[in-house]
Amino acid sequence: PLPEATFWLLLTGEIPTEEQVRAVSAEWNARAELPAHVVNLIANFPSTMHPMTQLVAAVTTLQADSKFAQAYADKQITKNNSWEYTYEDSVDLIAKLPAVAASIYRNVYADGAVSPIDSSLDWSANFSNMLGFNEPEFVELMRLYMTIHADHEGGNASAHTTHLIGSTLADPYLSFAGGMCSLAGPLHGLANQEVLAWLEGVREQIGDDWDEEFLKSYIWDTLKSGQVVPGYGHAVLRKTDPRYECQRQFALQHLKDDKLFRLVSTLYHIVPPILLEQGKAANPWPNVDAHSGVLLQYYGFTERNFYTVLFGVSRAIGVLSSLTWDRALGLPLERPKSMSTEGLKKLVKA
Repeated sequence: PLPEATFWLLLTGEIPTEEQVRAVSAEWNARAELPAHVVNLIANFPSTMHPMTQLVAAVTTLQADSKFAQAYADKQITKNNSWEYTYEDSVDLIAKLPAVAASIYRNVYADGAVSPIDSSLDWSANFSNMLGFNEPEFVELMRLYMTIHADHEGGNASAHTTHLIGSTLADPYLSFAGGMCSLAGPLHGLANQEVLAWLEGVREQIGDDWDEEFLKSYIWDTLKSGQVVPGYGHAVLRKTDPRYECQRQFALQHLKDDKLFRLVSTLYHIVPPILLEQGKAANPWPNVDAHSGVLLQYYGFTERNFYTVLFGVSRAIGVLSSLTWDRALGLPLERPKSMSTEGLKKLVKA
């Protein structure tokens, strides 16, 4: 899969042809170069600054080139054309995000050197190349990862935050930066890191020489102690997360003999029945975060503080296509209802 095709699908409702996908790749490559002041900004960040903080700062700095903001200042924005400026900003931002993220990664974890954009490559391949990972399997993983993490519906925190800020007619740069602040929160963007840490903790305790019955006993002991099995359950889905299944199929093809994947694969078979028997979980099936960290780790991408940045680069495809539709549909300023203290007391019958 290519994320460019996902962007086309979300904007048009139609599956693009190969020629159309290539056209999107070419357009993104043409818009990918970072302004010098953004390159210098990232280069001067202290290496101790969290990568997500750097991402948000870089995105807000890119806002200086917002076509939406300039058009609004020039009184050129109307209800009928606001989506066009939103689209232009969204494409500019999506095109530049791999260079932003790779610059952060290379400055914090490597020598600071970032490979230039190769106009013959797709968006994910260029991103992988700029990060310093050129192995074909990793490039294919990045295409998959960037596609399945583009989740755009308003039920998750980063997507809703982007929509909320955008409803004020803030431009896509500021709206997306707010969404990334939301994604940086531990309850939203750190799940795959927590799953990976838990899996490694399990291996430290039980080693690699275990059978399925022993692992079942370990899971029951975990649950009886009041702990949870991270990576299982979802607020919306009531079946195995399709994004998990995509990653599982990739792993079965490319790393079926990996010891950590063996653990993940066995948990996939034994945890849902145990959770159903326990009777507390409405959804006992694995979600997307139960697998992604294992795949990245396998290919040597071990800098876990950066995992959320990868998540954020992908999420841009979903939330910015949705933001373009928000403006096309003329959705109003979002204003949540509020309650007085007296009203709250009545609600809880205090």
